[in-house]
Amino acid sequence: MIRVLYIEDNEDNIFLFTRRLGKQGYEVIIARDGAIGLSMARSERPSVILMDLDLPIVDGWEATRLLKASPDTRHIPVIAVSSYAMHEDRRRAIEVGCCEFFSKPVDMKALCASIETLSRDSPGPALGDVQ
Repeated sequence: MIRVLYIEDNEDNIFLFTRRLGKQGYEVIIARDGAIGLSMARSERPSVILMDLDLPIVDGWEATRLLKASPDTRHIPVIAVSSYAMHEDRRRAIEVGCCEFFSKPVDMKALCASIETLSRDSPGPALGDVQ
């Protein structure tokens, strides 16, 4: 089963994504701020992370950068899911380590296709990377 960590602070989005992704057969776990998301990425070992960029405590830009800098989480694909829609935001998200960028409202069919592809193509942690 594909395990999705959704890092999001908006309750409406959490409800919508949890429900729609759950109907597609994904196990969805939630972190409501970037700091909790960083911790859960290590402890929960998700297949993929959906990252809102405008988060409390640690924003999504920094959380992604930290995930990609850490040997125990750098293998986890991160998909930016944001209300930001400018080309510059997309470029910046890719620069900090996101594999994909979806503007809200999200095309769920395209998002699910990305989740499937990225979780299948993810190499997992390298031997010796995970403590």
